Amino acid sequence: MPVEAISRTIFILRGQRLILDADLAGLYGVSTKVMNQSVKRNADRFPVDFMFRLTSVEKGSLNRSQIVTGSQKHRDPRLPPCAFTEHGANMAATILNSPRAVEMSVFVVRAFVQLRELLASNKDLAQKLNELEHKLKNHDEAIGAILSAICELMHPLPSKRRGIGFTADISQNP
Repeated sequence: MPVEAISRTIFILRGQRLILDADLAGLYGVSTKVMNQSVKRNADRFPVDFMFRLTSVEKGSLNRSQIVTGSQKHRDPRLPPCAFTEHGANMAATILNSPRAVEMSVFVVRAFVQLRELLASNKDLAQKLNELEHKLKNHDEAIGAILSAICELMHPLPSKRRGIGFTADISQNP
């Protein structure tokens, strides 16, 4: 399975990159129920920074279609899905102990690493765009000043010129 397909199942929530239990179970070739039972039996291997349950608000904010996440008809509606971090996904592969889980855990790690690199490059790109925007803002002000100066030169104010020769201005009283 290509790393890109796995990285599509990874999302960011609470400032962490996560993968849902149903997606991870599908990758490891087990049902979500079997994986959640294994996690429950080995709860001491899954601290909060490895795995946690989503709140109902977080579950609603995912806005994922059921086609993408698989069938939810066997999930207990009282329990929202579990979200696994990179370390939690690796730990899940070790407790499942199936050849498919071991094989796929390598691809899952690669997907998390690829996503981490992509986010790091996006931060650099965002910083460069911010610097460029700041420069352009200064350039916009300078260009605006130049354009206003050109407009003034194109439409000069009529100057009062003194006529040539002797002219008698009767409006002035000496």
